[in-house]
Amino acid sequence: MRYHTLNDLYVSLLRDLYSAEQQLLIALPVMAQSAVTPKLKEGFELHLTQTQEHVKRLEKIFSGLGESPLGKVSGAMLGLVREGNEIITGNEPGVVRDAALIMAAQRVEHLEIASYVTAATYAGLLGEEKAVKLLETTLKEEEETDQQLTVVASAINPKAV
Repeated sequence: MRYHTLNDLYVSLLRDLYSAEQQLLIALPVMAQSAVTPKLKEGFELHLTQTQEHVKRLEKIFSGLGESPLGKVSGAMLGLVREGNEIITGNEPGVVRDAALIMAAQRVEHLEIASYVTAATYAGLLGEEKAVKLLETTLKEEEETDQQLTVVASAINPKAV
C-alpha cells in the first residue's frame, strides 16, 4: 500500500485496528470457553465486552473522518489468532494450556497497545482531538487487560511447572 500523507497512514492503521478487533470478537469466546481457570475465563469474557466497545469507538472515529472502517485485514492479528487456535486444538485442557492462552493473549495485547499508541499519536498530529480521547480510552483498557493477564499468569504459571 502506498501512503501519500500521514492521514493515509492513520486511516490504514485504523482499518487494521478495526479488523483486529473484529477478529477478536470471534476469538475471545473460543478462548474463554477453552480456559479451565475461572479467573482466566472471566478475564476473556470481560475483554470481549470491552472489545465490543473498542469497535464502537473505532466506528465513531471513522464516522468523524467520513471514512469506511472496511478494506483491510490485519495480517498480524490473523497470525496471532491462528496461533491461539493451534494452542487450543493442539493441547489438552489444563493449566499448561491456560498458561499458553495467556501467552497468546498477551501477544495480542502488546500488538494492540503498540497500534493504539501510534494511532493516538497520529490523531494528535492531525488535530483529531476527539479521536485521541477515544483511542487513549481504548489504550488504557488494553494496558489494564495486559496487567490483569500478568496477575492471572502469576497464579497459573507456577502450577504449570
